[in-house]
Amino acid sequence: MKIAILGGSFNPLHNGHAMLADTIIKELGYDKVLFIPTCVPPHKEIMGGVTTQQRLDIVKTFCDSEPSGCFELESCEIDRGGISYTCDTLSYLYEKYRGRLGGKPALLMGEEIAAEFHKWKNVDNVAELADLIIVPRYPDYFGHCVDEFKNRPTGIYHGDFNSTFDTKTFRYPHKYLGIPMLPISSTEIRARIASGKSYKYLVPSAVYDYIEKNNVYK
Repeated sequence: MKIAILGGSFNPLHNGHAMLADTIIKELGYDKVLFIPTCVPPHKEIMGGVTTQQRLDIVKTFCDSEPSGCFELESCEIDRGGISYTCDTLSYLYEKYRGRLGGKPALLMGEEIAAEFHKWKNVDNVAELADLIIVPRYPDYFGHCVDEFKNRPTGIYHGDFNSTFDTKTFRYPHKYLGIPMLPISSTEIRARIASGKSYKYLVPSAVYDYIEKNNVYK
């Protein structure tokens, strides 16, 4: 089985995430994409007043709505608690899928994340255990968004698009995916929801229904 890992805060999961996962399945030949919501990110403070359980439920609702079975919620980081480190998650997945992996898991990351990949815990181990797939991204256009909706970088991290990625100087083996993610911002979505603006077609329908039913971000 070829699996790919798509981690993040999913605050909320949007159509850019869904499109990327579908691309990995249909164009790169992976069998399953694991959506892994982070518990406590080491690089940013999660904003928006959303609970950990709500973020988990959003991802589960989306994965359960997909009839192909190719998208799956993996809750190991939230189950583990504390700061979420990819090196720990990879060790867990190698044990969970022992004897069933068809090669290394793919680790998907946007350019803005890859730009600070060298700061990760046990980064050399992560690069050895996973096939890195880097996805070009458009900068987020926050425009009218106020600070309360933006994730705040913590520690040694600059956050989002304040770091510049260059595939030529990135020192770890990787595949650069020539298809950019859809220019959708979770920050923009949170701000739109809070201000009563339209966001319905920025997220999968199952996610929209969950947010509306449970009054998330309002």
